[in-house]
Amino acid sequence: MTDWNSADASHGSEDAPRRAGYLQLARAVLYREYLVFVRYPANAVGGIVVSLFFFGLLFYGGRMIAGRALTDSIEGIIVGYFLWTLSVGAYSAISNDIGAEVQWGTLERHVMTPFGFAPVAFVKGVAKLLRTFVTSSVILAVMLLVTRTTLRIDVLTVVPVAVLSVASVLGLGFAAGGVTVLYKRIGNWLNLLQFGFVILISAPAFEVGWTKFLPLALGSSLLQRAMVDGTRLWEFPPGDVAILVGTAVGYVLLGYAVFEYATRRARRLGVLGDY
Repeated sequence: MTDWNSADASHGSEDAPRRAGYLQLARAVLYREYLVFVRYPANAVGGIVVSLFFFGLLFYGGRMIAGRALTDSIEGIIVGYFLWTLSVGAYSAISNDIGAEVQWGTLERHVMTPFGFAPVAFVKGVAKLLRTFVTSSVILAVMLLVTRTTLRIDVLTVVPVAVLSVASVLGLGFAAGGVTVLYKRIGNWLNLLQFGFVILISAPAFEVGWTKFLPLALGSSLLQRAMVDGTRLWEFPPGDVAILVGTAVGYVLLGYAVFEYATRRARRLGVLGDY
């Protein structure tokens, strides 16, 4: 009798569902993002076409107006536009996604997960950022082909600098997502902020020291030096690298804190599921 009970207990413990960890969460979110990308390729291709269309307006329209001046600075323009597409993708990865969840009425499901709302939103943002890297790389390749320009693309330098640069924007997306949860329909204001990234990416041209602590500013400068001048990661001043890492971590933590505060306040006010 004891053997039967022990056998049933051991069998029951083997069949009992195990609590999923963050690795399983990341795997599920990445797989979901892959399925969305594969099942709706027209949407992904459409985003690439729209980005290339605006770059075509910038390039051919600018060449008609500025002529040789634009041609001499085309490498910097390509790098800046590449960083801008990454930034828009990182920012909208969380803010637009949460806005869509609010409209669909599925926001409560994220809140009720055992992981918590913020970790799920963060993992989804990282997954969308990986997809953005793929599409932005395609855009970069087409821009180089169209303009017949060559850049020095050292993966060990470009990828870390680009990731740390857009990490600060991911933090801004977190904060914007929290504000979306609280105030719902603020899409026009969120879209307006995307154009501010152009100013941040152009900040190194002003040569003002304090702009290094703004999102994208220092990353834009280092990415220009890496892709245009061929500077390697270990050749950058250690102080600049430290500021880049600190800025990335700082803005992510700040955005995460704003997101947590906004979602807790939305629960207290009872407006989490409202639209």
